[in-house]
Amino acid sequence: MTSLAPWLAVRDAQRATDFYKAAFGAVEVYRLDGDEGTVAVAQLSIEGAVFWIQDDVDAGPERRGRGLVRMILSVDDPDTIFDRAVAAGAAVVAPMHEAYGWRTGRVTDPFGHDWEMSKQLATS
Repeated sequence: MTSLAPWLAVRDAQRATDFYKAAFGAVEVYRLDGDEGTVAVAQLSIEGAVFWIQDDVDAGPERRGRGLVRMILSVDDPDTIFDRAVAAGAAVVAPMHEAYGWRTGRVTDPFGHDWEMSKQLATS
């Protein structure tokens, strides 16, 4: 089976790991420790959807142009995940709403990456 896993550069991989766990219920699949036992590289999974993060002192929200990358996280309960992400520190870009047959909302995480939580609505 072929898969595609995004790799996100973040300024503080330990803090990012903690955020993604709190916001999206992510679990660590793989971890490479850096200095002082902090995360250098980690593979995380959100209900089986895998992505990577890497500590990069040059990364940060101010270093990227808006809209370059958007993570689409399709889940059974996007409202709950959206609320958890906001409670964990994400900024609301688009509140949860229904459009074009989807229930969706978008946030920007503290590391500058956009996440869209969504669920396709049943068609009649």
